Amino acid sequence: MAKHEDEIDVFIGSGNVFKDTGHPYPEEAKAKSDLARQIYKIIKSRKLTQNEAAKLMGIDQPHVSNIIRGKLSRYSIDRLMRFLRLLGRDIEIRVKVHTKKSTPPTLSVIPNSHRATI
Repeated sequence: MAKHEDEIDVFIGSGNVFKDTGHPYPEEAKAKSDLARQIYKIIKSRKLTQNEAAKLMGIDQPHVSNIIRGKLSRYSIDRLMRFLRLLGRDIEIRVKVHTKKSTPPTLSVIPNSHRATI
């Protein structure tokens, strides 16, 4: 069957855009992105300016801007977790046995499922 010009190819993603685009460390990149998203949500929900957030996090305002815009190459997972703690969040790390033999072990950030008072 001939392909029409207005047809588009559809790609079903894995749920990790970094994996789908060939990032060398997709699990880590997604975790950093998810942590940065949590930082952004806290700043937004508390109606903090970037300057106010920067003071709480112990960094300069341009660094807050980078985190919010997803420019995360300068930030380790550890550093992003420290920022979350400085913004008043607890972090839990859970290690569990990987049982699916068909897939590699994963690294993921699970946001709090209930709305906390901010």
